[in-house]
Amino acid sequence: MKPILFNIFGINVYGYGTMIAIGIVFAILLVNYRSKNTCYDEDSIWNMLMIAIISGIVGGKTLFVITEIRNIFKNPMILKDIGSGFVIYGAIIGGIVGIYFYSKSKKWNVFETLDLIAPSVPLAQGFGRIGCLLAGCCYGKETSLPIGVEFINSPFAPSGVIRHPTQIYSSIFDFIITFILLWYDKKSNKKGRVFGLYLILYSVGRFFVEFLRGDPRGNVNFLSTSQFISIFVLVAGIIICKRK
Repeated sequence: MKPILFNIFGINVYGYGTMIAIGIVFAILLVNYRSKNTCYDEDSIWNMLMIAIISGIVGGKTLFVITEIRNIFKNPMILKDIGSGFVIYGAIIGGIVGIYFYSKSKKWNVFETLDLIAPSVPLAQGFGRIGCLLAGCCYGKETSLPIGVEFINSPFAPSGVIRHPTQIYSSIFDFIITFILLWYDKKSNKKGRVFGLYLILYSVGRFFVEFLRGDPRGNVNFLSTSQFISIFVLVAGIIICKRK
């Protein structure tokens, strides 16, 4: 855990924000590389990516606020800063919405565009989860495994407890998804299947990692909020892959 990576000219450079920025840069570079020799022009690709990033941030913040308001109504004794969090599923949905409308405005095939973007999403997520580890958020349940980690003076995780490094589990899985999608893209010529496979793989992985999470993040009955959303994302991915 290292919330502040270093200080330069009196300005703190935070680990979480730095890893998010690195993830976005690598994601953009991958899209730019994969868009070579296609019908997409570079300026339009950059415009779409900027819209996707902005709409993704809005979506992530919006779903977090909705989730926290719901939790407060369920337990009025809990009072949180609802402006300081982020929900990745909200970012995914927001990014998809931005890409959809931009693709429509350019008369692009939406599924073809989503296939182009798909491998870059888990790539960015993988770096983002490393940022979570540095910040000490999204921590796991207590464990006696030798791979467990202890967070010291974290504003999120209680100190003195060895926990599952769920951030690293998620990060490794996200990077694996990236390579699987890049491989599958060369095997499939059906529009939408790369994007659909991303939804399937990510939702399944997220569903199971949630069992090891120990941070408070809301629930829907016996499922966490993310597990509940994962079910619908999985179904959506299967439908997209099965479409004719």
